[in-house]
Parts: sequence; C-alpha cells; structure tokens
Amino acid sequence: MRASSRLARLGLVVVALALGAWHAPKVGPGPGPGKGSATSWPVPRFESFRSREIYMRAGPGFQYPIIWVYHRLDLPVEVTGEFNVWRHVVAPDGGDGWVHEALLHGLRSFIVIGGRHTLRAGPHKDAAPVAYLDKGVIGVIRRCKAGAAWCQVEVDHRAGWLRRDQFWGSFAGEAIK
Repeated sequence: MRASSRLARLGLVVVALALGAWHAPKVGPGPGPGKGSATSWPVPRFESFRSREIYMRAGPGFQYPIIWVYHRLDLPVEVTGEFNVWRHVVAPDGGDGWVHEALLHGLRSFIVIGGRHTLRAGPHKDAAPVAYLDKGVIGVIRRCKAGAAWCQVEVDHRAGWLRRDQFWGSFAGEAIK
C-alpha cells in the first residue's frame, strides 16, 4: 500500500471518528445480570482504552481485519461480550468490534455528549461553576450514588459534579464507587 493511500485512509478514519463522536449511542440496560465467559464479570459493563492507539477488529482474534483505529486514551467503552482474551465493545461513536483485553482497563471514564456543559462545585444546578466542558472531553468518574442524577467527576485535575445525562460512560441509576 502506498504511503499516500495510507495517509488518505487514516484521514478518513480520523474524520469519521471526529464526526461520529458527536452522537453517542444509547448504553445498555446496566451491569449484569450476565457474566462474562472469560472473566465472570458483569456483562454489559464499562471499561476504557488503556492505550493511545487501539485496533478494533471484526472478530475475536488477530486473524480478523482491523475495522477501526482509535486514538483516545481512556475513552470509555461498553463491554458487551467476551471470548477468551477478546472483548466485544461498543464505543461512544457507535463503533463496535473486538479488542484484546490487554488494551482495556477498569478505569471508569466518561465522555461529554451534547453541547457545552458546566462542571459544578456541588450536585445541583445552582452550585458554582468549576469548569466548562465541551462535547468530546474525556474525564474520570469518581463516584455516583445509585439512582443519582449527578456524579462526582474529574477532568484535568479539576473535580466537580456533572449530570449523568450530560456524559456517556455509566448506566442509568448505576452506583459507581
């Protein structure tokens, strides 16, 4: 494959990911009650990308073609299935495929969806603003009470509260500790 052809293809993938990230898919019903065949952990569940470059494949093995290349460290993904050392994941842009378990970790991250949202000092709409978060910003979920509308999060060393409906990376009503 010529270098210019590779660059053009990479450019298309980057554009597709940038455009696709604006429309996060609906998440599943919540963790469990299913259990992963390899880990016995709840399925579905959220994990995140451990690397700055992730190859998502069409099937659970290196013999399957790469269908997406992601370049977002800590991007949250919903794990919807397991096969040996492979995890079937759904990304916030709707991309789904298989990723090797070594490329995932249990960090509970989130990605801001919709428009610009305000990170607040407390879990209510009148709390003082801490920061303004644009669509596509990735952060870490520190905790969410079961059924709570607000979660305590952190973005670039700024801690605060964000409404659960303003980010993708948790199940509705899920408790995160």
